[in-house]
Amino acid sequence: MSDEKRYSLHLLNALVREAIEAELPDEYWVEAELSECRESRGHCYMELVEKDETSNTPIAKASAKCWKQTWAMVQPYFERTTGQPLRAGMKVLLKVYPQFHEAYGFSWIVTDIDPTFTLGDMAQRRQRIIAQLKEEGVFDLQRELVIPRFCQRIAVISAATAAGYGDFCRQLTENDYGLQFYPTLFPAVMQGEQVEQSVIAALNQINERNNDFDVVVIIRGGGSTSDMSGFDTLPLAENVANFPLPIITGIGHDRDECVLDMVSNTRVKTPTAAAAFLIAHLADTLQHLNDIQQRLSFMLTMFKTNFEHQLEQRYERICHALQQRMVQERHHLEMAGQRVELLNPSLLLSRGYSITLHKGKAVRNPSQLEEGDEIETRVEKGTIKSTVIYGNNKV
Repeated sequence: MSDEKRYSLHLLNALVREAIEAELPDEYWVEAELSECRESRGHCYMELVEKDETSNTPIAKASAKCWKQTWAMVQPYFERTTGQPLRAGMKVLLKVYPQFHEAYGFSWIVTDIDPTFTLGDMAQRRQRIIAQLKEEGVFDLQRELVIPRFCQRIAVISAATAAGYGDFCRQLTENDYGLQFYPTLFPAVMQGEQVEQSVIAALNQINERNNDFDVVVIIRGGGSTSDMSGFDTLPLAENVANFPLPIITGIGHDRDECVLDMVSNTRVKTPTAAAAFLIAHLADTLQHLNDIQQRLSFMLTMFKTNFEHQLEQRYERICHALQQRMVQERHHLEMAGQRVELLNPSLLLSRGYSITLHKGKAVRNPSQLEEGDEIETRVEKGTIKSTVIYGNNKV
């Protein structure tokens, strides 16, 4: 052992560095997954991993660094293109060269990042989630729910201090129609790795009181529009898709829809757009009620007009019938008067007839009289009084 050449650690590491620089002098594009990604003093430190496609277990690991000057250029470009920052769990395509430092060991130095590769991976991941939701039969469940006409009791999932939440409430309160809304906040983390867990917890709280609300609004605003990864997860999408109340999303994402948008009942871009949607919905209900009121008023007016017209027609018919009846009765009276007049004794007397009365009653048969009875004979020009002299029907 004493005859073998010995090296110091620094010298041996220097040999490794020289060998690596000699054998790997170029830059290389490498595909990997980020298991860790953090910034410090303007530099970005990453941990890379490659996993077995079948078992998902790591088969390779390495550290990578992006120095401040390079990171200042690649970071904003990556976020503008993908709409998200670099984060753990993301698939990336990095341009790197090897570096071995005698004191700090081996690391890949990042000189560029291709955001289109990450976009493709994100799209594939999103499609896998969508396919899973459709296979479960829940992808369209939310759109089968109907937002109530009187939608005023609103469960809001948002960060309590977010400017978007304040804008949402202010717009509801100051609407031009004077409509009343009753929002209740269920605070949640709306950015970063805790989004999924936090929003699901808020949904569970709302579900315990679902009879108290008409709709759920998930809003996010007032911050960066990047880091939408928390809204592209299968567990959160499943919770939203199966939720018993209609869910409106306004999470401030102008790019392609995230999975949460796709499975919600209604998707708008921003918190203020969500408030505008609710105001317009309730205003439409108010207009609908006004239309019904006007139609009812018109129908009542028409009914009243028709009823008055029918009454007038009936009154005219009754008056006409009464007039006809009065004419008929008058004719009957005239005929009866004529018959009575024909029976007037004065007419008989004027024709030469006479009437014999006994005690004021007409004598129709001489046997009614007895001797000594006084009788009265009326003729046209006067009255003749007589006394019955002979009985036995002889006068």
